[in-house]
Amino acid sequence: MLKGIGITIQVLVYSAILAYAIAFIAGLCRQSNNILLRKFTGFYVEVFRGTSLIVQLFWFYYAIPMLFDIHIGNNMMAGVLAIALNYGAYMSEIVRGSIVAVDKGQTEAATALNMSGFQRMRLVILPQAVRMMLPEFGNYLIQILKATSLVSLIGMTDILYHGNILRSTNIAMAPTVYLLVLVFYFILALPLIFLTRKMEKFSKKGVAN
Repeated sequence: MLKGIGITIQVLVYSAILAYAIAFIAGLCRQSNNILLRKFTGFYVEVFRGTSLIVQLFWFYYAIPMLFDIHIGNNMMAGVLAIALNYGAYMSEIVRGSIVAVDKGQTEAATALNMSGFQRMRLVILPQAVRMMLPEFGNYLIQILKATSLVSLIGMTDILYHGNILRSTNIAMAPTVYLLVLVFYFILALPLIFLTRKMEKFSKKGVAN
């Protein structure tokens, strides 16, 4: 199962980076004055939050290439896209909610200083909103790690894939194999749990100041 750790970590890193980027873009678009942009982003968020990640994974890997003759590339790209778009939709609501939660007085003060809308967002609102986002972003990073186990369903040789191969050679070993799979994921999650706690402390310190 050690052979699968590299794939699991790759999917985690690529999915997390893309998911955070999507979350910020979608979250900011939900606050846009352009109604078409808001509606389109809202549609994306509701579709990916309201449907199963497994089904989305199968759509990217099997259905879309067959229906539209679009080649996603490989199972790595399909897996990363599905996980990133799914969790990006959830985290976009964290971005939107954190922006809305920034005290209105901050915006009014920035307006009084003759700042443009972009300057207000970049220099005043986002720095405060990001502090509020950090704890939930950390929690979702752990969720993304757990979601990487689904890529075994499209043939990626991650930890769970090798665990299933090992279990298939000896059914009696199934409890031991899946216990080891749990241990592997828990060990990988430990640094993320530690990071999340640090982010929570940093967030609280920011609020206290």
